[in-house]
Amino acid sequence: MRADALRAMVLRVLGDIAPEADLASLRPDVAFREQLDLDSMDILNFVVGLHGALGVEIPEADYPKLATLDACVEYLASRR
Repeated sequence: MRADALRAMVLRVLGDIAPEADLASLRPDVAFREQLDLDSMDILNFVVGLHGALGVEIPEADYPKLATLDACVEYLASRR
C-alpha cells in the first residue's frame, strides 16, 4: 500500500475516533494528542481501528510510534 493510501486510511480511522476534528488542518509532524485532545481510550480505539482496517498487528510497546501522522504512516508502511 502506498504512503498516500496509508495516510488516507489513518485519517479515516482518526475521523471515526474524533468526528468533530478538522482533519484537513492536521499538522503531520505534531502529536495527535496535542492536536485532537485524544485520551488513552481514544488512542486504543485508534489502534484497534488501524488493525481492523489494515490487518496490522501493533504491539502496545509500539503505540508511541503512532504519535503523529507522518510517524504513523512510516510505521504502518514498515509493517506491511
